[in-house]
Amino acid sequence: MDGSHILALIVAHPDDDAYGLAGTVALHENDPGFRFILVHATDGGAGQIDPAYPPVNEALGSIRRREMDAAWMAHGRPPDRHEWLGYDDGAVGQVPFDELAERIGGILAQERPDVVATFGPDGLTGHPDHIAVGAATDAAFSRLRGGGPGLRRLVHGGVRRSTWERWNRGRIRRGLAPWDAGRMYDVHPVPDEEIGIEVDVSAVAHRVVAGLMEHRTQRHVVSPGVPPEAEEDARWARTVGTEPLVMAWPPREPGAPVLGDVFEGLD
Repeated sequence: MDGSHILALIVAHPDDDAYGLAGTVALHENDPGFRFILVHATDGGAGQIDPAYPPVNEALGSIRRREMDAAWMAHGRPPDRHEWLGYDDGAVGQVPFDELAERIGGILAQERPDVVATFGPDGLTGHPDHIAVGAATDAAFSRLRGGGPGLRRLVHGGVRRSTWERWNRGRIRRGLAPWDAGRMYDVHPVPDEEIGIEVDVSAVAHRVVAGLMEHRTQRHVVSPGVPPEAEEDARWARTVGTEPLVMAWPPREPGAPVLGDVFEGLD
């Protein structure tokens, strides 16, 4: 549809989607023709639970599905289409690659989004599920682009190394272990010059934080050692005030200006 802005986000677990694009979705929520598609490979049922969370008597995956729904209600703009692929948590990397790429590709072929967002080659944290989902999404995008409308831009979530270093200094000040760029489950940075899009979402950062806080079973991951207090909410709002992305397709020319929006230059 002419003038449409269709965005697809393909991730592994609930709360993977809580970072990186919720502010962008909020900024575009009133655009004519805006459509948001969200895909999760797994419900995260094999994950750990925050020690402060009350005892549970049901499957963690069921709780995390509800948390995901609550998070996007808190963000203020739930997806127009949401798909659970239903794979076992921790085993997405064992799914035959072509199967995973075909399932993701089937959704992309139906929706033909203008922009597709997923993980980069290191999965942002080195998690095998993240890496598998990112690689399969990249493959599906490559197979489909050029064969019809949409699929004009592929982006990967990323954190600037300079930002990562600043965050690490803050972790040390709060008594937390610093991230190791090569360790699984720690945030992995990318060189500053690889960031091709950086969206200023400070105007809606409070909505991003509100969604993050709905992932209550994962507070030890989302905000380790952090109480939900006003001053901490303000710190989180500053942290999520920008959404940086690597331009995976089309390749970004060296020295090209950093774009301010995922759809910039596509109209």
